[in-house]
Amino acid sequence: MTDTQKVEELAGLSLKTLLITTVGILLFGVYLGILIYGENSLTVLNSLKEKKKGLLTEVKILKTENQKLQKEYFELKQLEPKEYE
Repeated sequence: MTDTQKVEELAGLSLKTLLITTVGILLFGVYLGILIYGENSLTVLNSLKEKKKGLLTEVKILKTENQKLQKEYFELKQLEPKEYE
């Protein structure tokens, strides 16, 4: 009995089928790895969502600060003497 026949008897499948299945599983694993850790991955998406939250918070803070400064500016502007041309 040859080694190929022993493998076929153990698995109940041909060597060709086993190799194709193994290669398919490996390729699927690589694909999942790219989805999770690649350039356009879920980790990048999550980090971008966190960055967006931070930027939106910063926008709110800056808008509030801008309102205060505008109010102060207009109050100071009214205190200045009016110039006539």
